[in-house]
Amino acid sequence: MKNKQDTPILLNYDYEGMDEASIKHSLANRLVYTVGKDNFTATERDWFEAVAYMTRDRLTERWMETMRSYYRSDTKRVYYLSMEFLMGRSLLNSMLNLGFREPTEQVLAELGMKLEAIADIEFDAALGNGGLGRLAACFLDSLATLRMPGYGYGIRYEYGMFRQAIENGAQVEHPDNWLRYNNPWEFDRPEVLFKINYYGKVVEYRDAQGVLRHHWVDTDEVMAMAYDTPVPGFGVDTVNNLRLWTAKASRDFDLGYFNEGDYAGAVEEKTRSENLSKVLYPNDVTEMGKELRLKQQYFFVSASLQDIMQRFVRVNDDFELLPEKVAIQLNDTHPSIAIPEMMRLLVDIHHLEWERAWQITTQTFAYTNHTLLPEALETWSVALFERMLPRHLQIIYDINFKFLNEVMHRYPGDGDRLQRMSIIAEGEQRQVRMAHLAIVGSHKVNGVAALHTELLKRQLFHDFNAFYPDKFVNITNGVTPRLWLNQANPALTKLISEQIGNGWLTHLERLRELLPLADDAQFRAHFREVKQQNKQRLADKIAERLGIRVNPNSLFDVQIKRIHEYKRQLLNVLHIIALYNRLRDGSNPPRVARTFIFAGKAAPGYWMAKQIIHLINDVADIINNDPCVAEQLKVVFIPNYDVTTATDIIPAADLSEQISTAGTEASGTGNMKLALNGALTIGTLDGANVEIHKEVGDENIFIFGHTVEGVDTLREQGYQPQDYYQANPELKQVIDMIGAGFFSPSDTGRYRAIVDSLLHRDQYMLLADFDSYVAAQDRVDALFLDQDQWSRKAILNVAQLGEFSSDRTIREYAKKIWDIEPLNHKHPKRPAKKK
Repeated sequence: MKNKQDTPILLNYDYEGMDEASIKHSLANRLVYTVGKDNFTATERDWFEAVAYMTRDRLTERWMETMRSYYRSDTKRVYYLSMEFLMGRSLLNSMLNLGFREPTEQVLAELGMKLEAIADIEFDAALGNGGLGRLAACFLDSLATLRMPGYGYGIRYEYGMFRQAIENGAQVEHPDNWLRYNNPWEFDRPEVLFKINYYGKVVEYRDAQGVLRHHWVDTDEVMAMAYDTPVPGFGVDTVNNLRLWTAKASRDFDLGYFNEGDYAGAVEEKTRSENLSKVLYPNDVTEMGKELRLKQQYFFVSASLQDIMQRFVRVNDDFELLPEKVAIQLNDTHPSIAIPEMMRLLVDIHHLEWERAWQITTQTFAYTNHTLLPEALETWSVALFERMLPRHLQIIYDINFKFLNEVMHRYPGDGDRLQRMSIIAEGEQRQVRMAHLAIVGSHKVNGVAALHTELLKRQLFHDFNAFYPDKFVNITNGVTPRLWLNQANPALTKLISEQIGNGWLTHLERLRELLPLADDAQFRAHFREVKQQNKQRLADKIAERLGIRVNPNSLFDVQIKRIHEYKRQLLNVLHIIALYNRLRDGSNPPRVARTFIFAGKAAPGYWMAKQIIHLINDVADIINNDPCVAEQLKVVFIPNYDVTTATDIIPAADLSEQISTAGTEASGTGNMKLALNGALTIGTLDGANVEIHKEVGDENIFIFGHTVEGVDTLREQGYQPQDYYQANPELKQVIDMIGAGFFSPSDTGRYRAIVDSLLHRDQYMLLADFDSYVAAQDRVDALFLDQDQWSRKAILNVAQLGEFSSDRTIREYAKKIWDIEPLNHKHPKRPAKKK
């Protein structure tokens, strides 16, 4: 342990109060001294910035004290590496977590303003796309709430993924310029700057002791600069840090080019370098797109590890202590390049011998897998690695050689097993398997739902589980109730807290105290009132935003998630068309009016997913403009799905569509958020649906479709989707309408590829599950007619969702993987003013 330097004198500063007088004083100061306006000239955006900076002041006090307490105790910290952090808006979340929303609301009301209107000015932070990024954000909230020393590391994307618009029914991508008005929550750290290298070559030499060394030379350089965002816990003084990296050119401007009249050339290097942090998940259909994605991953991983190591060596000079002070969690395979990067730092920079460095590395890293789809496991061509990261490829080769040597000795003569387990996939174009690298280089690998973990062990990574029998563990995902109930659904939060107190916000299992109230007629009536208010609010937003009038008394049937074939939005569409046909011809018409609500983005290069979006909108256009079904059926696609849109939709949902093919969804968290807000689930036994089904009981959920075993049997028998098409006249009519251009009269062949896929391939078995799905939907109708029984089952869902808090998830990570403990500290309160 290094001798700690003398502690510098801490400057005194005023602690900001939480009372109305202190808030009013802070607000005036921020408006004048930070925004540069007074209350006569301030616009609504000026007021938002003043309120945001006033809130940030209170965060910062607690944040600095939290960071000081970590340094004082030299406690072990967890670093969560993720390509995405879907944080949403920060204003209301920060106020609720710090506990001063109400006095702020009162101060603003006295000034003639509404907090909700000011909060609506804020842009969602465009730092993620779907469940992966929102899970990371929930985890940061829970780490802080549980007082655990945790940091997030990612990229500060200037334009996010994209802003989705729907034009003529089709998805169109626009830049999501969420930083156009600056970001009041972040602190730029120009002094936290690390050099990131690419390309070049590796020179080998022997040092004075004769040890072979490697020097990576003639590289291109990009600088990574830090931006810090405080992340507050709920009802505690802990505020943790999210550090995001932005790319800066090592040389901003070439005066020589400029003086020669080549103005574009003068800034070419700056532009090329800073493209790294412009956009989340650039389209990787092209080789250039693939190269940019790998560059992004290495960029943030290298900067993060350099930062972590710099923090470690300030007070430690023995790298054997690294696993005792540092835990690094890889959120999916995107950051798995961190494993060879850590080896490079330890072996090439700090000159540790290989075996010692490898032991330290594997004890420090852990890997979370988020997919069961083999095609979704990241691979990169060896040729790309060799060109861009030559030293890392050498290290990966060495890791693989030593690993396969162990496998060979365990299973002598089993060449097939060696090929299956190798980090390098042989073939016409050799590939680096990043998931294999993450497994070999981590001390623990976790799945994110019980079924998911079982399938990882039994199928996807069967060989690795046999080789490392204690490495794979399950930690089921969870969501933070602070955002997904307390902030998103204040009316339901109030109703629950009036009955059982508010301790459930940090101990979600206490929701079980609501169980007896499911049989209380008065509570059921109040519960229905809350749901109806939320539905009316969403209906108003849909009318305002899309110009579509929906019936708030109809069943709100919701499917909101990333658009992907395995998530089976298309199965939902097939059912909608079947209902439409029943209404038109009067045969077995549905007894319940429905509003189908979709939202979600398709990856820019995923053509079939974009076709599904187009079909949804074409179907909506026909149905919504048909007077024969106007009162019974509506279809709405809400564009540009983000956290704020989710908080509008989820509290209003009656039915939650969780209908992925069994064995394809790792976990899902939308299922948890919707059920927590009183939506009943229609779903397959896939992902966390299995555990939700177990918790709420078979009678309080609508389960349909083939199980994992049923899907496997169908495939083994040679699945023939045409058989289901020919055997079911209703299904045949639906598919024929799509194929004939009923919903696309201006382009009758538009959806021929969808029909061909369904009839000749149907990889995700929509046709095999169609009958079962329609039957389950008929059961939904029957129950919804009895509103009192529907409310009872919805309450039972809410009461039995306590297991799905991200607090429980983080406690399990801390115990099973990270070996970290809460660190209690208290914020020095503002002393009482003298009279």
